[in-house]
Amino acid sequence: MRILNFGSLNCDYVYQVPHITAPAETLSAREMQVFPGGKGLNQSIALARAGAPVFHAGLVGEDGDFLVDLARESGVDCRYLERRPGRTGHAIIQVEDSGQNAILICGGANQLVDEPMIRRVLADFGPGDLLLAQNEMSGLPLILSLASERGMTVALNPSPCGDLPEADLSMVDWLILNEVEGAALSGETEIAAMPDALRRRYPRANILLTLGAEGAVCLTGEERHFQPAIRVKTVDTTAAGDTFTGYFLAAFTGGQTIPEALLLAARAAAMAVSQPGASSSIPTRQEVENRLW
Repeated sequence: MRILNFGSLNCDYVYQVPHITAPAETLSAREMQVFPGGKGLNQSIALARAGAPVFHAGLVGEDGDFLVDLARESGVDCRYLERRPGRTGHAIIQVEDSGQNAILICGGANQLVDEPMIRRVLADFGPGDLLLAQNEMSGLPLILSLASERGMTVALNPSPCGDLPEADLSMVDWLILNEVEGAALSGETEIAAMPDALRRRYPRANILLTLGAEGAVCLTGEERHFQPAIRVKTVDTTAAGDTFTGYFLAAFTGGQTIPEALLLAARAAAMAVSQPGASSSIPTRQEVENRLW
């Protein structure tokens, strides 16, 4: 199965802080580093490093060539990546001592994805292929509807989910989300109630709810699977969910069972949170399999 990730690419400006800033608070950062990122790029790199055949479609600005180079070096097929005048999307990320983060995103070139580009890219894909999308770029409703019309399996990571109601999610086959997005889309505040509420609201979709240190829950058909989180020393959680998403889809589309895919994804995410940065923290499949767990 070919995977098309129609997703964002960002420059991540990461600030190490004692704690996430509160409203009206001014705080001195101990350090600032620049990393490649964006949920789309992170997930494509995770897919490629997990061994999946992945194509990435998206836009960078005049300052984004290093993101394309990284994707290509990681094994991502970049024929659908294009350059536009102006700035690449970027994120300002605060990482506190516990490893928890807060992220502010500016769309940049990610918000220039238009209908001609979407139709041009999707014309090359169809039944037997999988679309992966997030919500960090323009054109999401059209991307989802055209992919479904072309017979693709549609996987959506609805992050950020602020304006997601504009998109019709009835054609989504895999809904992969965390507890914040789960609360927004299910209307539930209790984590235990979210999976079933999401299934009622989106009956077509398989549900994969990631819960950070509490593990992950997956609902497919009549089956329910739980994967505990793997305990490690946490340095930076920035790309944990993207690593989990990429590894799960790579394993599942590659023929592994859902429990096997969940375990591999949990191990990869555990390795990612033990390192700083976003895409730079994502391990290779060999690194995950060679580690003594």
